[in-house]
Amino acid sequence: MGTHVYVPPPRVSFLALRSCKKLNSGFIILFTMADETERSDGPRWSQLYETASAQEGLFTTAQAAEAGYYPQLLTKYLKNGRIIRVRRGVYRLVHFPPGDHEDLIVIWLWSERAGVFCHETALAMHQLSDVLPAKAHLMLPSSWKSRRLQVPAGVILHFSDLADIDRTWVGSVQVTTPARTVNDCAEAGVSPELVQQAIDEGIQRGLFTSAMVESASKYLRSFEAEES
Repeated sequence: MGTHVYVPPPRVSFLALRSCKKLNSGFIILFTMADETERSDGPRWSQLYETASAQEGLFTTAQAAEAGYYPQLLTKYLKNGRIIRVRRGVYRLVHFPPGDHEDLIVIWLWSERAGVFCHETALAMHQLSDVLPAKAHLMLPSSWKSRRLQVPAGVILHFSDLADIDRTWVGSVQVTTPARTVNDCAEAGVSPELVQQAIDEGIQRGLFTSAMVESASKYLRSFEAEES
């Protein structure tokens, strides 16, 4: 007679199976990481896991609270090694190793997911040039100018109300589109060599047309005029 698998009621989360136990009856019971059934008024592991999985395993204190995980329970999970504190207010599930963009996701979560990576950081994420930015460039809504911000180390802030057409996603974070990125870099006075490389690369890859980066091309022509 084959082994049977006992399927728990729907309220039990399957998203983070930790162990199983074979009973004398031949049934196997599956246990969740939380070791508890999910109630609407209690911790909801499936919700927290779903949130974190979309952010390379990271989540904020506020996102944890939305899933019913309040500071006291987070402290318990920190002690038993189920989560790791990455920075103040940001945690990572231990099942997720650090991702390639973890540093950027942490900054994005600090911005309450309102930030959009831009300028040299966006150039690098779109692989439009050989730029290796020493700091992360983040665009925030204009309304954030009036806030008293404790900016994370190594972050340069820009303020602008971006239209949806000027933003896109790279992995788990928002980034200015290739054309907007090139134009922003030109306006900020980024090295003309890097801007030219980005224009050539973007057009070759079909990311934008020459008309879409005309302001960046005008920036480059200003250097040609000076040389002549």
